[in-house]
Amino acid sequence: MKVLVFTEKPFAPAAVKAIENVVNASGNELEVVEMGTREDLLEAVKNAEGLIVRSDKIDGAVMDAAPKLKVIVRAGAGYDNIDLEEATKHGICVMNTPGQNSNAVAELVFGMVVMMCRNQYNGKSGTELKGKSLGIYAFGQVGRNVARIAKGFGMKLEALDKFVDDAVMLGEGVQPVHSPEELFTNNHFVSLHIPATPETRNSIGYDLVMKMPKGGVLINTARKEVIDEAGLIKALEERPDLRYVSDIKPDSAEEFEKKFAARVFFTPKKMGAQTAEANFNAGVAAAEQVIAYLKDGWNKYQVNK
Repeated sequence: MKVLVFTEKPFAPAAVKAIENVVNASGNELEVVEMGTREDLLEAVKNAEGLIVRSDKIDGAVMDAAPKLKVIVRAGAGYDNIDLEEATKHGICVMNTPGQNSNAVAELVFGMVVMMCRNQYNGKSGTELKGKSLGIYAFGQVGRNVARIAKGFGMKLEALDKFVDDAVMLGEGVQPVHSPEELFTNNHFVSLHIPATPETRNSIGYDLVMKMPKGGVLINTARKEVIDEAGLIKALEERPDLRYVSDIKPDSAEEFEKKFAARVFFTPKKMGAQTAEANFNAGVAAAEQVIAYLKDGWNKYQVNK
């Protein structure tokens, strides 16, 4: 059976070698297409039974071109680049690799937070994190790593996640809250880790951000779609003490940067998982999951039904 790795953003060479070892050891064939075009994808996927991607868009047209395809694994946590409804119609199992990038994303949160608290290192006096409060919006693998690191800074912690029992949060030294309004009202910093769903898209905007304490910082390493950009711009206009940082450049980045200068920061591209370790871990996990599904139907991390 053929396993295709198709990535516009290539895996690190060490990760590709490890993926090759996993696939070869299983007796399957591997094809790697890096920095390919959509036409390359449509051609390469024709005979593939397993597909590994990163942020590449996989829609119904790709699946139509792949009559043998049985499983797609997204090497990473987010999977909104894959059309789950079409995959289900085509009888294709879609999985992600939860947890493999979580420490990398959590460390980036604090890299950006410290930079903003020190005024992007412009020489002016800043603020410290010790004793400040951090609200974590979604307490999955990334959120828990954020909490772990925040404890080292001596921060006070709250989290909101309707899918996680209060007892789990309390057991990790995190105070649970039960509404976005409460989370934003209580915390100097709010770190977003929610997926982009019909419920969450455009859900973070003017009303919530305006509830933040003086000097509040909103951190987004989730998805740009969860931000109501017009509402956030309005809040930043009315509250010159507020700041926004993200590793996802917003659609209105030019307006944000022109109006708010040192109060906002965006990485040039999505950076949360851009470490050698996360790249390797997610790639190997994806290969192992593809092989396990093709061999035994293993689908623990299936995200479509």
